[in-house]
Amino acid sequence: MMIEEGVVDFNNLPEGCIANIVSLTTPRDACRLCLVSSTFRSASESDAVWDKFLPSDYQTIISQSSSSSSSSFPSKKHLFLFLSQNPLLIDEGKMSFQLDKVNGKKCYMLSARMLYIVWGDTPRYWKWVSHPDARFSEVAELVSVCWFEIRGWINTMLLSPNTLYAAYFVFKPNPVGAYGFEYQSVDVSITIDGGEARDRTVFLDAERGRRLRYQIVPRRGGIFNRTRFVPVVEDNNNAADDLQCPKEKGDGWLEIELGEFFNEGGEDKEVEMGVYEVKGGDWKGGLVVQGIEIRPKLNH
Repeated sequence: MMIEEGVVDFNNLPEGCIANIVSLTTPRDACRLCLVSSTFRSASESDAVWDKFLPSDYQTIISQSSSSSSSSFPSKKHLFLFLSQNPLLIDEGKMSFQLDKVNGKKCYMLSARMLYIVWGDTPRYWKWVSHPDARFSEVAELVSVCWFEIRGWINTMLLSPNTLYAAYFVFKPNPVGAYGFEYQSVDVSITIDGGEARDRTVFLDAERGRRLRYQIVPRRGGIFNRTRFVPVVEDNNNAADDLQCPKEKGDGWLEIELGEFFNEGGEDKEVEMGVYEVKGGDWKGGLVVQGIEIRPKLNH
């Protein structure tokens, strides 16, 4: 093949040089470059490239898990793909670690056991159960409360530097259905190292944004009489809601964004995240809480 004068044929570069160039891109780009030629494929799949995509402390993180070790993978690419597709349980199974498949940034989820849940240890209000779709051994199921408050914390040193992060409350209604959240908004907030809280209002009702026709179904329990609202959805293309509502994740759970923050890196700061409804005074129940996820806020 003729090469024009002054034009570089990258296939003639040493494989180590190509690998160094590829390592300056992203994991997604490296996978695409494998299709260019056999030389690019060999360079793009090398450990030298994928070691750059792994966080510098990945061995320390993996050592906190009883289920995996870095030596059990045939290559750094295999290790990266595993960590981007399979949440790794760490910290005695109370936290999960994962890599963003596009750019290799760190992602964490705090299990319900790592969160501060008001009345969480009182069986009358909350109960701890296993769930077949949860990544953790336990989830928190809301029985019934008036005061709904959940908070979590993560240190910025755990996260990737120079990255815009967002925190998400991950939950779903129990099989019977949640109640008390249909009309009642909740407050969410995020605060960095005791600074000013960034507050906003959202709904935990996944059907919000559509026009609902509710049937009132009496529900009795304990010493309180409660009313459960069962939604029947009606189509209405003009229905709109300015407040954010939950979205379904790929694994079937729901999530609502609590807020975002930019992690510059190099500073030891604590991020506090919260979701609460303490003003309405109505009884609420039926939510199953898996945890709070912190991941890069990027367009994939």
